[in-house]
Amino acid sequence: MDWQREAYREEAGELLAELEIALLELEQSPERADLIARVFRALHTIKGSGAMFGFTLIAEFTHEVETAFDLVREGALEASPELVNLTLAARDHIKRLLGAESDDAALAAAGAPLLERLRQVVGTRGGGAAAAKGILNPELPAESGEEQTFRIRFQPPPDLLADGTNPILLARELASLGELSSLVHVDSVPCLDAFDPEVCYASWDFVLTTRAGENAVRDVFLFVEDRVTLSIERIEGAAGHKRLGEILVERGALDEEELEAVLSSRPLLGASLVSEGIVAPEQVDAALLEQEHMRAAGNRRRQTEATATLRVPAAKLDGLVDVVGELVTVQARLSRHATLSGDSEAIFIAEEIERLTAQLREGTMSVRMVPIAETFNRFKRLVRDLSNDLGKQVNLALEGGETELDKSVIEQLNDPLVHLVRNAMDHGIEGPEARAAAGKPACGSIRLSAAHSGAFVVVKVEDDGAGLNTAAIRERAVARGLLEPSAECSEQELFQLIFEPGFSTAKAVSGVSGRGVGMDVVKRSIEALRGSLSLSSRPGQGTTVTLKIPLTLAIIDGLLITAGDQFYVLPLANVLECVEIRRSSREHRLGESVVIVRGEPVPYVSLRDWFDIPGTPPPIEQVIVTETAESKFGIVVDHVLGDHHTVIKKLGALYQHVEELSGATILGDGQVALILDVDKLCSGALQAAAA
Repeated sequence: MDWQREAYREEAGELLAELEIALLELEQSPERADLIARVFRALHTIKGSGAMFGFTLIAEFTHEVETAFDLVREGALEASPELVNLTLAARDHIKRLLGAESDDAALAAAGAPLLERLRQVVGTRGGGAAAAKGILNPELPAESGEEQTFRIRFQPPPDLLADGTNPILLARELASLGELSSLVHVDSVPCLDAFDPEVCYASWDFVLTTRAGENAVRDVFLFVEDRVTLSIERIEGAAGHKRLGEILVERGALDEEELEAVLSSRPLLGASLVSEGIVAPEQVDAALLEQEHMRAAGNRRRQTEATATLRVPAAKLDGLVDVVGELVTVQARLSRHATLSGDSEAIFIAEEIERLTAQLREGTMSVRMVPIAETFNRFKRLVRDLSNDLGKQVNLALEGGETELDKSVIEQLNDPLVHLVRNAMDHGIEGPEARAAAGKPACGSIRLSAAHSGAFVVVKVEDDGAGLNTAAIRERAVARGLLEPSAECSEQELFQLIFEPGFSTAKAVSGVSGRGVGMDVVKRSIEALRGSLSLSSRPGQGTTVTLKIPLTLAIIDGLLITAGDQFYVLPLANVLECVEIRRSSREHRLGESVVIVRGEPVPYVSLRDWFDIPGTPPPIEQVIVTETAESKFGIVVDHVLGDHHTVIKKLGALYQHVEELSGATILGDGQVALILDVDKLCSGALQAAAA
């Protein structure tokens, strides 16, 4: 049962995220019925599944919130800002209950004031309908309208029991709505030797008399209806006075023609029409074909097309990636051995394995790729709450939510984005009065966007606020001893000071910012992802922070190079081109080492010199022109060996402080190649040249 409870926690977490998004949209468009339905469905599923898997506190708490939105759905209650606020608070409380290890009485009691405020809002604005729904007195059954009788046909799939769904609990929930009669069909139950206790063989017919209405009946099956065959029909008139044949026709067991044929022993209508010469046989055949086609089309429309999905723990995916990484390494060894052996059959087999390994690698990595939209959507609530706290009006725009990133990358990206958005809200966006004085709209805007760029994803956080105050940054930097009062530095160099630990231009510490830890965390987190960040700002117009992040942290395409007897790997995504150079072609300009590439001076660093590798370099070396966060930069190496599928391994404690290295990989012959961090290597070389 533990795995079922964990599965519920995971599903409920997704539903709570969906609930938050729907509520924030509903706050802006309270008249939209589709948003009201989304909120209600999320609450109902959380409640129903919670009761099924033993989360009693969640089910009981969510029931009352759900009842309030049932009133909204029926038009008896307005989706007011106050109701949305209370529901958001209730959503947060459900999340806390979900994270508790067991039923916590103190935690459950914390939800009582929320429910009391909810009852006050519903009682004031919902009137008699609220009492009918039982929100003011939870002990009363939810009833509305006149008594109705429904015919329900419920046929579950064989695998319904596998995820913990219990049809008996659904029947009990139906019985709680009114008077229920049921008939179970067990014709499909096999003999004992073929019986599987995890397979559902039964189906049910129910007749329910209730005042709850059809919506309440359908809501019982809300969280399973996309997997089952379900029919709910209202029975008109007094069913007890109908003949058996009439009831069978209504239930779809037979049609009027079949009934008449049995009663009168006459041939079918089509045959009668043909025999009497009224229509031709081909006309009857065409009509039957059309009838069958329309019946099939109607069945297809009634069935929801569901995409088959499988929930897999992230740890299992990580394990799969590790195994694929080892396979890539072994495949490289096999290819090398086959090439050295000269055996054509071995070479052919190695090439086939290389092709299959590449497909497996791409498929495995694609499984870990998830859209960034889920991360982006979390910031709607953050911006809303901060707007209220800071007394500012801010609109959040999201773009590129379909952009996919490795799951592990997205998880580590959340905190940097939180700090950037909070800084934009507090430091960037001005208050309504200041914006009006500057001729801007009272409502500011923050734009979160993502887009693919080769093997990277570029994420931007843009605001239309006041921009960075270079004078304030300089003053603070001088006060902290980061800059000499007489020092001259560019605007970009001043901007980089923002990322220093403890740096803040805020005059007072607030609940949002002022401690100088936010931007430092952003820089360290992005560098840990082997990414880069840049910052641009225009006074009075706003600030843009650009994050460039690799798609994955596990396996990359690299360029294998050598310097002396040491192997290195450069991420191929950073490489622009490779050119040959003689040592005599190197130049020194203004303290920098430069090489002329296609008539353009490009600063460079020699790996031999940087890592102090002994030996004599070859007369003709290779310059790898790379693209960094700032500009083009060259890396001089002895030889370029070619492309290499690189499985990234973490470095040991001995290399933790070597910033120019981001990891290591194992080559086909068992040797270790160090993976270079291009941005760190180039920035370090530039700083050394300027010193």
